[in-house]
Amino acid sequence: MTLRHLCYLCLLCASALNCFSLDREAFTFTKYDLDVRIEPGQQRLGARGTVRLRNDSSAPQKIAVLQISSSLSWRSIKIGGKQVQFVSQPYTSDIDHTGALSEAIVTLPESIPPKSIVDLEIAYEGVLVLDSTRLTRLGTPDATAKSTDWDQIGPTFTAVRGAGYVTWYPVATEAANLSEAANLFDVLQQWKTREAASSLHLRLTVTGNEDEQNKPELLINATNCPTTHEVAHEFVADCTYQPLGSVVPAFVMADYEVVSRNPINVHFFSGHDTAAATFADAAEKAAPLIMDWFGAPRSKAQTVDLPDAEDAPFESGSLLLAPLAGLDPRQAGLAAAHQLTHAAFSSPRPWINEGLAHFAQALYLEQQSGRQAALDYMAAHRSAISAVEKITGAPRSEDESNRSLVNTNDEELLRSKAMCVWWMLREMVGDAALKKAIASYRPEQDKEPSYMQRLMQAQSHKDLEWFFDDWVYRDQGLPDFKVESAFTRKTLPEGYMLTITVANLGAAGAEVPVTVKFAGGEVTQRMVVHGKSNAVTRVELLQPPEEIVVNDGSVPESDMTNNVFTIDAADAAK
Repeated sequence: MTLRHLCYLCLLCASALNCFSLDREAFTFTKYDLDVRIEPGQQRLGARGTVRLRNDSSAPQKIAVLQISSSLSWRSIKIGGKQVQFVSQPYTSDIDHTGALSEAIVTLPESIPPKSIVDLEIAYEGVLVLDSTRLTRLGTPDATAKSTDWDQIGPTFTAVRGAGYVTWYPVATEAANLSEAANLFDVLQQWKTREAASSLHLRLTVTGNEDEQNKPELLINATNCPTTHEVAHEFVADCTYQPLGSVVPAFVMADYEVVSRNPINVHFFSGHDTAAATFADAAEKAAPLIMDWFGAPRSKAQTVDLPDAEDAPFESGSLLLAPLAGLDPRQAGLAAAHQLTHAAFSSPRPWINEGLAHFAQALYLEQQSGRQAALDYMAAHRSAISAVEKITGAPRSEDESNRSLVNTNDEELLRSKAMCVWWMLREMVGDAALKKAIASYRPEQDKEPSYMQRLMQAQSHKDLEWFFDDWVYRDQGLPDFKVESAFTRKTLPEGYMLTITVANLGAAGAEVPVTVKFAGGEVTQRMVVHGKSNAVTRVELLQPPEEIVVNDGSVPESDMTNNVFTIDAADAAK
């Protein structure tokens, strides 16, 4: 073995040892300033710029880690104009569609103390082609994998999403593994939390073709992107993502046509005119409801067509990428309500941000087809909630914290359970109080979990601590209601007093509707039944009661087969 080979082997060994001791999440990326050039004909991306890192660990750090997609290669890393030593190596992680990252292990000239910063000047480049390796290696059918990971740079269609799909800007995370339930989402959520206040300034240049008869359209989901224009067959955009943690940076470019309505622009491929108009009409119909609940949109919503009808939709900020072909009016209305909510309202807390967008879909269905349609929609999500909760009795103490809405990274809980929580809160405090609480919400002031609770209590003048404890701050599972007993007493002159005892076999309390049915009608009262407790209510009637139904579906339960109680006719007449 030559001396040169021996030195190289030593370097590899040192790198391998470093991998086991690396603190990949010691630094937080607080600021990006990137010039990115896209060449669709070559399927190429090249980037130069600076990133600012802050040492958020408790110890001085001499090593920094930068990760980009494995389809990209590091060209240069400098500090103060001087090249620094770094080793580039592959790092397996499903945070990128290729299933791997190109990781640069950077040796800094001096240790960076806790809370101090360092600016790195970086350059990297490569090609971004359709790649679904992370899915196919798990056994996902090729067609399904490609319709999920459709990101690519190409001469006729370019669409690239950020971290979690394609790592086209540097990050630093521990490995994400799709084969482990929710692991990828956990890693991404932890990264978003660390980058919650970070910013990305992006100058994006996309080269064109002088011979092109059609002029493609460039769309970017930045919070501020005022200068998208074409210069000498190049599209140039100067954009800012602030805060970065709440939006997945994404851009798309294709030969689109557009239909515009007041709340939305729908960009579509030729031949999809009818579907685009259907979506735009649905958004226009949903807009007054969404504005009434969540305020005016901060930016105009953008819906962008995907080329394959089987492609999985993607939404971030006010941008929705979805196949328009075959979209029916009901689906269009639900998607539009969700998208317009994100365009009008934003929160750094996923249970608020995503939960309210799904809550808006239930509101939309209620407006269009009545309350039962909304309840049916939420009922369709109940099985997903129960599957995650895995009710087998009282949850373990660690699950109470990990699965709580303020801490969980589980998408089903953040969507389905959070939607039901908002619906229950609405019925507890009323529309007016909830709307005022939402209107007074300020994302920058949401520094602690109880912020939203305090806003709602201020508007409703109700104590909601018990509810937030059971449903938001801790995961107490789901309630399980049943009528424990019912006693009917005849009153004078002609009436009946029905005393109902409702038991909650679950650990989570809720305010639940109780409906008493009798010949010719029914009457409903609401009652709070805390976890593992009984509660009593009395109902005055003019006719003998026949049946009691606890819960109309507005409160998610672990078991709804025991919600109906039949009253014996002889007992009711006494």
